Amino acid sequence: MPKQSQITVGAAIAKFLEHCDVRAAFGVISIHNMPILDAIHEYGKIRFVMARGEAGATNMADSFARSTASLGVSITSTGTAAGNAAGGMVEALTAGTPLLHLTGQIETPYLDQDLAYIHEAPDQLSMLKAVSKAAFRVRSVQTALPVIKKAVQIALTAPSGPVSVEIPIDIQAALIDEPTDWAPLHVPQVQVDKEAIADLANQLAGARRPLLWLGGGARRAGKAVKRLMDMGFGVVTSTQGRGIVPEDDARSLGSYNLHKPVENFYQTCDAMLVVGSRLRGNETLKYQLKLPRPLFRIDADPAADGRGYETQGFVCADSALALDALADALEGRMKVDPAFAADLDAAHQEARKSLIDGLGPYGQLVQAIQQAAGRNFNWVRDVTVSNSTWGNRELRVFDAQAGVHALGGGIGQGLAMGIGAAIGTATHDRSRKTVALSGDGGFILNLGELACAVQEKAPVVYVLMNDRKYGVIQNIQDAQYGGRRCYVDLHTPDYAQLCKSIALAHEKVSDLSQVGDVLRRALDSNGPFLVEIDMPAIGTFKTAFAGPPTKVVS
Repeated sequence: MPKQSQITVGAAIAKFLEHCDVRAAFGVISIHNMPILDAIHEYGKIRFVMARGEAGATNMADSFARSTASLGVSITSTGTAAGNAAGGMVEALTAGTPLLHLTGQIETPYLDQDLAYIHEAPDQLSMLKAVSKAAFRVRSVQTALPVIKKAVQIALTAPSGPVSVEIPIDIQAALIDEPTDWAPLHVPQVQVDKEAIADLANQLAGARRPLLWLGGGARRAGKAVKRLMDMGFGVVTSTQGRGIVPEDDARSLGSYNLHKPVENFYQTCDAMLVVGSRLRGNETLKYQLKLPRPLFRIDADPAADGRGYETQGFVCADSALALDALADALEGRMKVDPAFAADLDAAHQEARKSLIDGLGPYGQLVQAIQQAAGRNFNWVRDVTVSNSTWGNRELRVFDAQAGVHALGGGIGQGLAMGIGAAIGTATHDRSRKTVALSGDGGFILNLGELACAVQEKAPVVYVLMNDRKYGVIQNIQDAQYGGRRCYVDLHTPDYAQLCKSIALAHEKVSDLSQVGDVLRRALDSNGPFLVEIDMPAIGTFKTAFAGPPTKVVS
């Protein structure tokens, strides 16, 4: 029997996560993670969400972290199970999500000996390093908790990202004296260089038409952004930076960042400051989008300087600290063109009008979702034609944590992400609902997670755009391959029967005049609800989407 003052390493890890204010973890129980999960269950303070696969669990943890501005936790077994999590880790790495991936490992006496031991993957740590910001192996009982503390610190330190830790099962089960220091390590911020900020302020002070480009790294800088906007700065965002400024603010272009009217507007600006954004290729026409000059950047990552675009000035610092210092330095110095705000809004409205016109009948769907969801909702999107055409831009979001999408471009992650965001609202005492947009091609990849959504009573409304095919691939074939269509038509489940079999609420919409009432019923329900949009019955988009644009769209 253990001494009363002793606990297992697995229990110590569980208790430390509580001290990190982790409120939910996601994963699949296995013989190689049971000491941790047994302790989570016994302590009863962390909600463990039983995903049906490790890929889904990691997507859930990612979305949970993004939508709550907290640490996500995914717990998997070793070997194949850790490999199953790799795609979700790549997505979290692309998005810069602070996520702790805890995976098991076989007993240390047999490790790394090529014994074909069950659940062992050769050189698993190298695989984890490839899909993580950092990856560690716990090599002794004494270093287990310090390694976990370090992993959490690295995950949360900007530029944030997912960190993997593999823990051999014999170490997880070993007894240790109960630690006395449960405090997480301090998460450092990249401090502001006062001279660099003063120089940047001097260069911006003479701008008459200055524009901020905000990325995901600026999500916590909203107050400082507002100070600069009140001085006359306009705003445009990446898809990852949506909601930092509420998207009904007339001083913001939202994420209409590459449309022709907006690019034309850029040419009237005399300075752009990019904050916490990678200026990704699919949002800059493969780095050919004509951005305003001079172009300055603020980023916590020193490697961001000059990446994608040449910069005329760079400040390496935490975005909130840097923008606040910049606002102090610019106080009373800006003399912005009185016509600037109206010109920005005109460009925004012209781009919106063009996009909405191209939706054909689906403009009615966008309007119905916005009206039904209001302002207080999470907007989760998978990679699908509908998201690429309107989900990334037109359905407006109003909070920096409200928008979650599969940034890395891998289809099939949105279903699980919807669960993660919905669990986040439940654990953080929020009244907001979650709306998750998916296409049928991606939806079926993680279809088993629907059972997880039902079991967890996750408050998520799925809007499933069902055209029975890989729609974007078909459009690319039409545009680039002479209309030769192959491998795109899908045998699709009868979702009414499928949902009935797992007690999931479902309604099919074949006439968009009904969709508002259906969405209101879905949002008023307790638990998950699938709204299936019958695209063959409704019709096609007026303008076909044939992959990420490589030239300016109108």
